[in-house]
Amino acid sequence: MKYGLRKFFTFLVMTQALYAGLVVDITKGTISEIPIALTELFVENKSFIGRSPEEEIARNIEEVVHKDLTESGLFRAIDPHAFIQTDFSDGVRFSDWRVINAQVLVTGDVKLVDSENFVITFNVYDIFSQERLTHTHFNAKTSDWRRVAHKVADVIYERVTGEKGYFDTRIVYVSQGQSRNGKRHTRLAIMDQDGANHQYLSSADQLLLTPRFSPTLHHIIYLDFGEDWKTPRVYIMDTFTGKKKRLGEFKGMTFAPRFAPDGETVVMSYSREGISCLYSMNIQSGESNQLTYGTSIDVSGCYSPKGDEIVFNSDRSGSQQLYVMSATGHNLRRISFGEGQYASPVWSPRGDLIAFNKFHNGKFYIGVMRPDGSAERLITSGYLVEEPSWAPNGRVLLYSKKTSESDPSKIYRIDLTGYNDRQIVTPGPEEAISAAWSPLLP
Repeated sequence: MKYGLRKFFTFLVMTQALYAGLVVDITKGTISEIPIALTELFVENKSFIGRSPEEEIARNIEEVVHKDLTESGLFRAIDPHAFIQTDFSDGVRFSDWRVINAQVLVTGDVKLVDSENFVITFNVYDIFSQERLTHTHFNAKTSDWRRVAHKVADVIYERVTGEKGYFDTRIVYVSQGQSRNGKRHTRLAIMDQDGANHQYLSSADQLLLTPRFSPTLHHIIYLDFGEDWKTPRVYIMDTFTGKKKRLGEFKGMTFAPRFAPDGETVVMSYSREGISCLYSMNIQSGESNQLTYGTSIDVSGCYSPKGDEIVFNSDRSGSQQLYVMSATGHNLRRISFGEGQYASPVWSPRGDLIAFNKFHNGKFYIGVMRPDGSAERLITSGYLVEEPSWAPNGRVLLYSKKTSESDPSKIYRIDLTGYNDRQIVTPGPEEAISAAWSPLLP
């Protein structure tokens, strides 16, 4: 059994011969969840008074895997009270799982190697074909149990859907609030994709904007206006050590740069006398090349996954629209022709779509279109929705949403169907903006 996305974004999970239930039509935003049986992980050393260390790890992993899969919107966990089979020493009795309408079964066990290490082994079964889809194990530190849980969920997601998972990832964003003197302050923050392991990467006495991950994950690039809040500087920070390096000082830069897929080049917007043009820069040599010319405002450049093209927004046609050009600045062409203004284009990691902001008739939207501008589709709207960012599998989007003038902006994620719109909870009342999704962790 293998599920996958077919061309034109219709998600088919099984052939009609096996199962005629789950069909996700992204153009219509309808979905039927896959019933999955997540059995309790077997633990040899169970304690009758409290939990053994193995059992503690096992139950914690179960909880995270359950949350990852069910909150993806593609899976529905069957109530364990409905399970008929609980002992797997003689193998899987597939008929017992068909009776309760399970389509996928997950079994496994957790064993401590020593006080600091453990191994988890798990199996994923297709109930209809009576096949084992995978037999996988991970060796890890006990302190890394949460990350292991995300990796387990990724394996299950991939084996069942045919798509890469996105659970073992991180999100960087800007936390924005006001100090006692009423001055706005911002901090860089980073967390797991589910909001866990939250930490701040900077102090609150700066004005920081648009952090973006490098393709190698370890670094983020962002804009820092300094203590005077007047001079924009571009920094690259190592997210593991916290060390940062100033790439340059660029008066008038409108947005922080984005990495090219090779991790060695960035694209940025540089403004002189009210005219903003796009430049590429080698982060090692500092050498820059101007890519666009003229009297228009060209901003928000983003490379394609292959690095051979750049999408950006410009007012060169009289209003904000989306354009694509080669990475060298040639073959420039407009791709957006709908009503309204377009901004913040972001190329999907799959290369098949470009996400964007749109403003039309007093309302904000997040939408997607193909790189040639066809098949434009708006997937969510609101009082203020902005700054889309792709999950590494190209199926889910992050964005910032403000539900009313008085409410703070918060981070949400939504499936390409426009279904399964969920807030990612961040600490405190501060606004959460400019969120960016990391690649899968190595």
